[in-house]
Amino acid sequence: MAIRDWPEGEGPREKMLQHGAGGLSDAELLAVLLRSGLPGQNAVDMAREMLLAFGSLRQLLAAPVEQVCRLPGIGPVKFAQLQAAAEISRRISREKLQRGTVLTNPDLTRDYLMRQLADRAYEVFAVLLLDSQHRVIQFVELFRGTLDAASVYPREVVRLVLEKQAAAVIVCHNHPSGVAEPSLADRRITERLKNALTTIDVPLLDHMVVGDCEIVSFAERGWLE
Repeated sequence: MAIRDWPEGEGPREKMLQHGAGGLSDAELLAVLLRSGLPGQNAVDMAREMLLAFGSLRQLLAAPVEQVCRLPGIGPVKFAQLQAAAEISRRISREKLQRGTVLTNPDLTRDYLMRQLADRAYEVFAVLLLDSQHRVIQFVELFRGTLDAASVYPREVVRLVLEKQAAAVIVCHNHPSGVAEPSLADRRITERLKNALTTIDVPLLDHMVVGDCEIVSFAERGWLE
């Protein structure tokens, strides 16, 4: 049955307008973005099949265009609509951690980094630049890699810190595998970064590794002492 033939108030769009988006299931939210289904398949059923195919809403939004557009009824337009929704979420998160925000709340930092990096299909190494009061100056994605690694150059991090006149630094990167546990290579590059920043008297406060559901902090593990 098409959604337009459902009893009044039961369609996902109508439910959202009456009760708010928080009461909708993942499939219903996705159906609002899709707007229409296929002949014999309404948007909610179509959304359920998409979630089943990818495992979760996060994995669906992180998938490349080629994979998503293999699904029946999904073309570049619908893919673009989904990506726009994901980008809006990331930009709202950036607004929460804007210039001048004081990083006194670890949960705020974790939430921000999770939103920025958890869904990437490739590895991203980023730098969070802070002033002497640990207020945010800027978040910069500095290096991008393949599914396995990003080439990180300490001299580029030092150059950026000097250019922005940062007084402290948090570095972070994601693991596209979804497993946040740092590798031996992660620990080695962290030591190199710490040593490079020491030469300009800028402390490396933390290196945070972002997975699907968790973030591992080098500082919390005592690896930066």
